[in-house]
Amino acid sequence: MAPSVLQNGGFILGLVGAAALIAATVMNQWSVKDREGDVVTSVYTYKGLWQDCETTSAGLTECRPLYGLLGFSGVFQAVRALMIVGVVLGVLAAVISVFSLTCLTMNSMADTTKAKMSLTAGIMFIIGGVCGIAGASIYANQIVASFRISSNLNYGGGGGGFGGNMQGGLGGMGGGMPRYTFGPALFVAWIGGGVLLIGGVLKSLAFKGMLKDERSHYPGVAYKPQSRTKTDQHSEDGRKDKDYV
Repeated sequence: MAPSVLQNGGFILGLVGAAALIAATVMNQWSVKDREGDVVTSVYTYKGLWQDCETTSAGLTECRPLYGLLGFSGVFQAVRALMIVGVVLGVLAAVISVFSLTCLTMNSMADTTKAKMSLTAGIMFIIGGVCGIAGASIYANQIVASFRISSNLNYGGGGGGFGGNMQGGLGGMGGGMPRYTFGPALFVAWIGGGVLLIGGVLKSLAFKGMLKDERSHYPGVAYKPQSRTKTDQHSEDGRKDKDYV
């Protein structure tokens, strides 16, 4: 496959993945309240990285911002940090990818420089995708643990000693009574991270192809023997006759 196709494909996938990570980071539906078994379903509760919100059946929404750093667990702060790092790397890689495109001609930029920029953008895309997938997976793991603890408490099982440990772990989620499931933001983050990974791999493959093209177009010098004229040939014949005398 041509390096330009790989490079353009990686650039487009990188843009889509970075946009998906940005959308997932700002979304509030990272975890939604499980309505199974609830008598009153007129209130829809969902939680994000930055706000906890409730929406009533009348369409009124009220959100509580999650300010501060000390009021939440280290796992929750780690999820925030991973998503921010993934967004920053994705945006920076997209900017670098614009200048590394082969279709964008710049007189002062060599092809080897563009190849190195393409590799740098690919590595940043890969790291950003890994950060996005890791952040969403850690958050999902906490949701599963909280769901099991809440189910045990609601149905009279054990695990009461762990209910308080989840307080503040996921934006104030805890208490043992309400159960939360995966929100749409988790799936957006997983998809965005996967797309970023694929885009980074394509950009890295384009780097190898661009180096091969650069080597094949290296201006080599072909050896061409000097043509002999008639005067040179006569002078050589005269020297031979003198030698024989």
